[in-house]
Amino acid sequence: MNVLIVDGYNIIGDWPELQALRNKDLGQARDLLIDKLAEYKAYSGDRVIVVFDAHMVRGIEKKDKNHKVEVVYTRENETADERIEKLTQEVKNVRNQVYVATSDYTEQRTIFGQGALRKSARELHIEVNNIEKEIEKELESQKQVQYKPKIPIKKEVLDVFEKWRRGEK
Repeated sequence: MNVLIVDGYNIIGDWPELQALRNKDLGQARDLLIDKLAEYKAYSGDRVIVVFDAHMVRGIEKKDKNHKVEVVYTRENETADERIEKLTQEVKNVRNQVYVATSDYTEQRTIFGQGALRKSARELHIEVNNIEKEIEKELESQKQVQYKPKIPIKKEVLDVFEKWRRGEK
């Protein structure tokens, strides 16, 4: 199984649409990132963990699950990098390939030494955008498919059934 660990604020600071939103409302930028990663998770099947520094959200360490994306807020004096390194050690095993999404060069080198692979913020952005396009294509192709009943029914009868279904007389 692939596991993607995302440095949340690093990604928010790198993606243009999230940067613009961050300047207005950081909470909305976080939510949008989580929504985009939920689509990524649903499409790819990967386990996705997003880590946010506590300096932006005061309080104790907190873990949430939004749209099956694991969201971790670090402890008050713990950086996202430290938490990502711990998570990498926890989830890295023979069955799991761990990817860490960050553009922090020092962090990339550290997790590389732990056996994880890196994805830059730009690479993840391209991948997420490609997945969104694929989902749109699949939705469009689903709209084009007409339902064909297994039992041949005349169009007039189908029209009557459709009126009944809609509650029309």
